[in-house]
Amino acid sequence: MGEHIGSIIELTVDKIAHGGIAVGRLDGRVVFVSDAIPGETVRARVSDDRKKSFWRADAVEVLQASEHRREHVWSAAAIDRDPRGRAGGAEFGHIALAHQRELKRQVLAESLQRMAGIESDVVVEPLPGDPAVNGLGWRTRIRLHVDDQGRLGPMASRSHSVIPVQDVPLATAAVQAATPFAERFLGLGTLDVIAPTTSDPRLVIGEQKPTVIRELVGDREFQLDDTGFWQVHRAAPVALTRAVHEAIDPALFDPRAENLDLYGGVGLLAAAVADRFGPDTRITSVESDERATDHASENLAEWLGASAETGRVDRWLRELDAGASAADRDRLAAATIVLDPPRSGAGSDVMTVLGRLAPAQLVYVACDPVALARDVALAAEAGYRLARIRAFDLFPHTHHVEAVATLMRG
Repeated sequence: MGEHIGSIIELTVDKIAHGGIAVGRLDGRVVFVSDAIPGETVRARVSDDRKKSFWRADAVEVLQASEHRREHVWSAAAIDRDPRGRAGGAEFGHIALAHQRELKRQVLAESLQRMAGIESDVVVEPLPGDPAVNGLGWRTRIRLHVDDQGRLGPMASRSHSVIPVQDVPLATAAVQAATPFAERFLGLGTLDVIAPTTSDPRLVIGEQKPTVIRELVGDREFQLDDTGFWQVHRAAPVALTRAVHEAIDPALFDPRAENLDLYGGVGLLAAAVADRFGPDTRITSVESDERATDHASENLAEWLGASAETGRVDRWLRELDAGASAADRDRLAAATIVLDPPRSGAGSDVMTVLGRLAPAQLVYVACDPVALARDVALAAEAGYRLARIRAFDLFPHTHHVEAVATLMRG
C-alpha cells in the first residue's frame, strides 16, 4: 500500500457521507473525496490508499461542476490551493447555503433510516437572524494554532499542519477585529479569541488560567469560564432554548418529578426548562466539569428546585439507578430528561440506564446525526419512539448540524 498516494484520479461523486465528504467509485472501489459536491465530476489527488475497500482523495480540479458550486467563502480553503495547504473548518464553504442544508438533511435522514429504521421528513432550519445569503459572521469564539514561525491559523483539513491566515470569515466582526493576525506568537500552541455578549473581545493565550465571563441569552445572564464550553453561533443559545421549550410535551411534564439535565454544562438547558415551567420546577443538572457545575449552581440559583451536581453522566446514572427507592422511581418515571451529549453521543451505557429509569420523555440535543440515530435505536429497544425532531444550521459552511429530538414511551 502507498503506491497510489499522490496519484491523480478522475471520477464522479454521487452522494454525501457523514463528515461532509463526497463519495464516488473508481473501478468498483469506494473513494471519499473532499471539496467535491454530489453530481460533480472531478480530478482528485489520492491521499490515503491503506484500505483495500476504500481510498481517500482531495478534489483538485472540477471537470463538471454542480449548479450549487460557489466561489469558496474563505480563500484560504479554496480548491485552487494545494490540498495540504487548505484551511480546515469551512469544508462546505464552496456550496450554496441552501444546498448545504439539503446535504445535511440527507445525512441526518439517512442516518435515522439506516440505524433506527425511521423515515423522517426533517428539514435543516437556518437560525433567526442568520444572513440568508452568505452565512458568515456567526462564530463568537475561535481557536487558532501557532506555526513554527509564530503565525496564527487553523489546522489544515485532516492534518496537524497550521495554515497561516489573515482572515476568519465565519467569525463575527468583533472576533475578526480582535484577532492579532500580524503578531507573532513563537513558542505558544493556541490562541482563543472570544467575544462575549456582555464585554469586549478577549484573547486567551495558550494554557492561560480561565477567567469568568458572562453571556446574555435573551434577558438572562449566564456566567462561565472563558475557556469553558458555550455554543459558538451567536444565535444558538436562544435558538436551543426555544427549541427545548417546544420539544417538551407539557402534558407529560411534571414539575415535581425527578427532572434531569444531563451533560448540563453551565445550566443553559436546565434554565430553559425551569423558565418554561416555573420557579418551583425540580431539575438537576449533571456535568463532569467541576468548574462548569459551580457556574451552573450560580446560574440556576433563582429557581428553588434547580440544582447542579458534578459527575460523569454514565456513573452518576448508574448510582442513581442502584440507589433509587420505589418513590424515587415513581418520580423518575414521571420525569422529563434533557440530554446534550458530546459528539460521540450518549452511548449504550447511558441509554440502557435511561431505559430502565423509564422517564416520561427524553429531549435529546445532538450535534452528531449518526450518534443521535444510534441512540434513538437504543431508546427504541427500551420502548421509546421518536415523537418529533427538528434540525438547525448552527454551523454554516461546515458539515455539522444540530438536532433536537423528543422521545416518548409507547
